[in-house]
Amino acid sequence: MNYEPLSDELERIGKEIVDSAYCVLKELGPGLLESVYEECMIHDLRRKGLKVEQQVCVPIEFDGHLLTNKLRIDMLIEDKVIVENKAGVDMHPLFESQLLTYLRLGKKRLGYLINYNVSLIKNGIKRFVI
Repeated sequence: MNYEPLSDELERIGKEIVDSAYCVLKELGPGLLESVYEECMIHDLRRKGLKVEQQVCVPIEFDGHLLTNKLRIDMLIEDKVIVENKAGVDMHPLFESQLLTYLRLGKKRLGYLINYNVSLIKNGIKRFVI
């Protein structure tokens, strides 16, 4: 499929997300719980003036039926970009599949999978565009 390039606004938001992840890992280092990194990211992004929602439910519909089990997105930035935070040893391929599904179901184009259990944040960030 051939998609339009991302807007300047989405690129700007993405840059702020990556910058915040860098600052959080630089300050705290690896080895903490995912929830700690998430809270710090939310604080830093809000300090930058971005709207951040945490643990956002994504409804799932199947064959016209709205399921009672809902997915929870770790962070939704400016109602446009999905961020999934991890603090594990390995980045399981399932995490990538989950983020791609969240993007599709949430009708979003840009998402980040961030693992804070790394010494350099560039080794822990994966960007997804659909």
